[in-house]
Amino acid sequence: MRRVFKLMTKSVDLVFLWHMHQPDYRDYRSGDFVLPWTYLHAIKDYTDMAYHLERHPKVRVVVNFVPILLDQLEDYADQFATGQLRDPLLRMLGHDDSCALTDDERKLILDACFRSNHTKMIAPYPAYKRLSELFNNLQAEGETALSYLSGQYMADLLTWYHLAWCGESVRREHTLVVRLMSKAEGFSYEDRKELLALLGELVAGIIPRYRKLSESGQVEISATPHYHPLAPLLIDFNSAKEAMPDAPLPQAIRYPAGKIRVAAHVEKAKKSHAARFGCEPTGMWPAEGSISTSTLEVLAEEGCQWAASGEGVLVNSLRHAEQEVQDRADYLYRPYQLEKGADGLTCFFRDDRLSDLIGFEYSRWHGQDAASNFVEQVVAIGQQAPDGEIPLVSVILDGENAWEYYPYNGFYFLDELYSALEVHTEIQTNTYRDYLKTHKQRGGSAQIHKLKDIVAGSWVYGDFSTWIGCKDKNHAWDLLCAAKQSYDMVMAGGKLSAAEQEAAEKQLSSCESSDWFWWFGDYNPSHAVESFDQLFRHDLTELYRLLKLPAPHGLSEPISHGSASHEVAGDAAAAGAMRRATD
Repeated sequence: MRRVFKLMTKSVDLVFLWHMHQPDYRDYRSGDFVLPWTYLHAIKDYTDMAYHLERHPKVRVVVNFVPILLDQLEDYADQFATGQLRDPLLRMLGHDDSCALTDDERKLILDACFRSNHTKMIAPYPAYKRLSELFNNLQAEGETALSYLSGQYMADLLTWYHLAWCGESVRREHTLVVRLMSKAEGFSYEDRKELLALLGELVAGIIPRYRKLSESGQVEISATPHYHPLAPLLIDFNSAKEAMPDAPLPQAIRYPAGKIRVAAHVEKAKKSHAARFGCEPTGMWPAEGSISTSTLEVLAEEGCQWAASGEGVLVNSLRHAEQEVQDRADYLYRPYQLEKGADGLTCFFRDDRLSDLIGFEYSRWHGQDAASNFVEQVVAIGQQAPDGEIPLVSVILDGENAWEYYPYNGFYFLDELYSALEVHTEIQTNTYRDYLKTHKQRGGSAQIHKLKDIVAGSWVYGDFSTWIGCKDKNHAWDLLCAAKQSYDMVMAGGKLSAAEQEAAEKQLSSCESSDWFWWFGDYNPSHAVESFDQLFRHDLTELYRLLKLPAPHGLSEPISHGSASHEVAGDAAAAGAMRRATD
């Protein structure tokens, strides 16, 4: 008699963490927004991601909102409500006479409104593509030729730019977008006013929609220290050498009082989170998934119950403890705590391969095929898990920048993926908060293991090379350290009023964001490097002004220039806003 063996099914706990972040693009002195990325991602990605979760209520995820992003969304909502628009592109979209735009305004429109993924966001729309081709033809002939572009051209370009940035869910739920796309050209002032009103409605709805998802228990909303600082480096530059022993460091020995600054960012994040969502966050995704032993201790002292980081950090930490890391199934899919210190804090680590498939590879696949492949790989992790242990798989990635490289903003991939997961018998979507609540009672849940210590690093390559260790990045840190020394000196002098001290501290916090250091270096596209370079130096200059000190002459010189060779259309990694976790 022939014996038939049936493969035993095994369960998997799957946690998605979608990270939502934009640095502060505001000029605090004027109140104007220097770059538009916050509201553009709001109308495209934050709306679409909420829509998919609302359509699939059985799928549970973690959504990480950086508080400074939410500050900006509330600022935009107020602008729309009052009609006092402080973002130049929105202001020009709502201008009643596009023929009366100034030369500077026209230049800004032409410079900004083709800064999209050409393949997915411009080429599919014949009218938008024609506007692009006309611009390219005239640009080759110089500024005089561009001056012949009419006010109607500017109105149409502004309208198409914002239509292209509307999320797929917005197009499906709002007939105005379909009507304007069908009209294609000759957009009137009334058309643009209607579109502007819709954009305001979308932006104002972001926080309430996610708050409702959180209140239902479907979504855990986590946070990041308020202005997205790279905490381990603020605490100790030498932490970079734990994973990069030969890396050159800034001339400054350390960032002054960095640990105090990290704690301040965490405390501010907790307060703003509680004000928006009714409670403090249970856990945090530290900026860039960057952790060190000291960083985890700060988070634990502030009451955080969990933090997460990249697979490379875990591998480096296990190797440092002389533990084997040959089979990922034996170490990756379980929570960890430190043997000593950071009491009460549990760490989870990202599956870099699965996360990067979503971030960089599946955009080239048919949506259903990509979703099926992902599910198959998660099931395979369950089959390979040690007997008696349900693996905990963490898929952590940018929740905004990946989708412009997908057809239809990732609509079909996410819809197919969530549909499959809702009915899957072996995969249970979960949140870190609820996992920690129930894992001891659930039979077979992956138990918490111990780490001797953390080899400091981030989700990118398991180290800090994206933010420190090259000439340009180190120079930027030295500029920030000098400004912080001046800040400390002035604050100790007691010559600023309470309001002046508050303004200076806010400006310093923005300067401490990790984003500025991300962009410095010759591997990023030059146009993006120029924008972030100027904004960082402007913010430092403003800090000196608020401290009533002259700004150093060096702040008038660019820190970094980037590379034109990295301006690759349609490549998520080459565009600069995203990184693969490994080379």
